[in-house]
Amino acid sequence: MLTIGGVDTIQLAAEYGTPLFVYDEAHLRARCREVVAAFGEGAVYATKAFLCTAMARLAHEEGMRLDVATGGEFSVARAAGVPATDLVFHGNNKSLAELRMALEQEVGCLVVDSFDEIDRIETLIGDGLKPPEVLIRITPGVEAHTHEFVRTGQDDSKFGFTVSTGAASEAVAHAETSPAMILRGIHAHIGSQVFRDESYAEALGVIAAFTGPDQFEEVSIGGGLGVAYVEGEEAPTITRWAETIRAAAAQHGLRSRISVEPGRAITALAAVTLYTVGTIKVIPGIRTYVAVDGGMSDNPRPVLYGSGYETFLPGAVKAPRTREIRLVGKHCETGDVLVSAGWLPVDVEVGDIVATPVTGAYGHSMGSNYNKVLRPAVVFVADGEARLVVRRETYDDLLVTDLGP
Repeated sequence: MLTIGGVDTIQLAAEYGTPLFVYDEAHLRARCREVVAAFGEGAVYATKAFLCTAMARLAHEEGMRLDVATGGEFSVARAAGVPATDLVFHGNNKSLAELRMALEQEVGCLVVDSFDEIDRIETLIGDGLKPPEVLIRITPGVEAHTHEFVRTGQDDSKFGFTVSTGAASEAVAHAETSPAMILRGIHAHIGSQVFRDESYAEALGVIAAFTGPDQFEEVSIGGGLGVAYVEGEEAPTITRWAETIRAAAAQHGLRSRISVEPGRAITALAAVTLYTVGTIKVIPGIRTYVAVDGGMSDNPRPVLYGSGYETFLPGAVKAPRTREIRLVGKHCETGDVLVSAGWLPVDVEVGDIVATPVTGAYGHSMGSNYNKVLRPAVVFVADGEARLVVRRETYDDLLVTDLGP
């Protein structure tokens, strides 16, 4: 039987229902501590990977600042008791209302992403708000070897000011002279699910050449460190990632404080998703479909990026997995596939609990109510105890914003 944090996962499924996200709290805390040990005050948790008030509070308790990218993420972090001064506000299209909210609560830092945003900040400061500290986000022209949808450092990007066109230099010059902001430094992000830590070294080289002899207080290299999802994949540890970044900074003479924004590297490996098998459909000579009670509404990554996952039965973890299956969801889409080519024991049956590991990042946070499916519950487990941190939605929840006929 699979236990997490000393708790039997089959019992968790029975108590809280499925689909169910199960997070190992000790794992989450250990990863946060590893980042803080490596980067100190430069450790920032990217909340887009997974956010609820319990996660926000946990990351902050472990010494991390939090990166938020919308007014919603900002509000959840504040509801968790995280001071606005410990928040870094991202976003390529922050609205005037979002900026006003952040400035009124004296956010710790704004990552400025466009000239239009500079104009909005200057308008708000003209209304009497306090000038914020800012990082100018640049696109360094480094193409991370990852899926095209999650590359962000190349010149052709919706994010930041491009170095090669001169836009980055213009933005920095504007920020340095504007009374509406206090320039703290530079930010760059090259992409997500990046396996080559050398790519971060390349980005730091571009940043060092861009800043020249003038040093800023802070240089953020962003996040995006990859994790292994399936057998055969390997990814750098947070510690190795830090060593590569520090060595590159020293090589290029960067004296600025280096900050990072890992999200996936903290949460992905900390969780599994539990499902209940509802239908097994054998098509002779073609394949076997195993349909579960979730799908693309709780994990859209396979549909969006072709992401791979493993499958196993938490009630029989040592059983040989010799039956090839395709794990699918319950949505009205042929593309509602969770695992295209998975393996389970030959005797898998309707009613069995199936688990997909490494689902702690971008499952819950990217989930939806497609087909009006209810969003799953989330539990944290530690020291033999489980605590519900996000309850399962109800049908009444689906009608909260519906104003009726």
